[in-house]
Amino acid sequence: MDAISVIRTKRDRGELTPEQIDWVIDAYTRGEVADEQMSALAMAILLNGMNRTEIARWTAAMIASGERMNFDSLSRPTTDKHSTGGVGDKITLPLAPLVAACGAAVPQLSGRGLGHTGGTLDKLESIPGWRAHLSNAEMLGVLDTTGAVICAAGDGLAPADKKLYALRDVTGTVEAIPLIASSIMSKKIAEGTGALVLDVKVGSGAFMKTIEDARELASTMVALGTDSGVRTVALLTDMATPLGLTAGNALEVRESVEVLAGGGPKDVIGLTLALAREMLDAAGLGDADPEKALADGSAMDVWRRMISAQGGDPDATLPVAREQHVVTAPSTGVLTRLDAYDIGVAAWRLGAGRARKEDPVQAGAGIELHAKPGDTVTAGQPLLTLHTDTPEKFDYALKALPSSYDIAPAGTDFTATPVVRERIA
Repeated sequence: MDAISVIRTKRDRGELTPEQIDWVIDAYTRGEVADEQMSALAMAILLNGMNRTEIARWTAAMIASGERMNFDSLSRPTTDKHSTGGVGDKITLPLAPLVAACGAAVPQLSGRGLGHTGGTLDKLESIPGWRAHLSNAEMLGVLDTTGAVICAAGDGLAPADKKLYALRDVTGTVEAIPLIASSIMSKKIAEGTGALVLDVKVGSGAFMKTIEDARELASTMVALGTDSGVRTVALLTDMATPLGLTAGNALEVRESVEVLAGGGPKDVIGLTLALAREMLDAAGLGDADPEKALADGSAMDVWRRMISAQGGDPDATLPVAREQHVVTAPSTGVLTRLDAYDIGVAAWRLGAGRARKEDPVQAGAGIELHAKPGDTVTAGQPLLTLHTDTPEKFDYALKALPSSYDIAPAGTDFTATPVVRERIA
């Protein structure tokens, strides 16, 4: 078999055979198929799609490329969550310790930023000393002692996905539904969690722009999980507007700590609690009260232990960008739209994301939001604050923002879209 024939099959809208899929995933993992060849195949999949049989086989091949984990030694039921990515989506940070505080074990394998969306590992690495990379034994130890761990997937867990994940980020193929579904579910199934809740974003700032595409992706992943014996449910959640009031690594960590301390934006709190209830219910802990665990400080206690266990200092001062630029409201009225995609692109251009898979990110770069849709703003008041260490990036970031918001006359009626739009099980 050879890479060119596999690429041609999908380029010409054919169905890949099980043998072709098994071969190309194995050969790419071993380095026999080059990045440029896998890039061409990924683009062909983006343009021409895959059927359910192909997706299931592709996912199985990704799992077979590495090891599978087992958490049977834990005394707690395991439950995990995965987000398809958004702007300002820092939910994992307060969610994992919150669910652990309610009695579950949360083995949260997370990733880095993809395109205009932020990555959980990039956010947490803004905490001095914190380590994303743990051995399987270290991961199990942190999980056993604290109840929650957030870390990178080990080199032995779906190594094919690790290579392909980074490649998709820099080749314009992130949005391919078959590749998103197989990437997420290969890691989660290999991870060995007993239950999984999927947060599938929909809107301008998500990879799924329409409710129909989000529903297709969610249904595909729920089926893959269920068929593999993992209790799986999905929530379709709104990503037309950034979550919370920050987009950027250290900025989002700071906001997450505010939520754990009993404050923070209402939309972040609401989605964190909604996902916590789903995770606990899937783990057989439906009687637990996550709202109480958030209010009484027990979730914060788990957060501090979890960060410390991975070498981080929960009391350390987080990085702050050296330069700021304020965008003011051009008129007085009601803010009716704040586009998540534009904010994400601007934050990425400021240094919060990466253009190449080997690029570093700026811990302090990003954007603060001073108003959300439905708020009344006054001409001249701060609307956004841009943060970066490299002020020459401001002009490039500002080019993403001129059409990123709408302000209607004062008194205009506004109805916000619910954060949770649908549930698929």
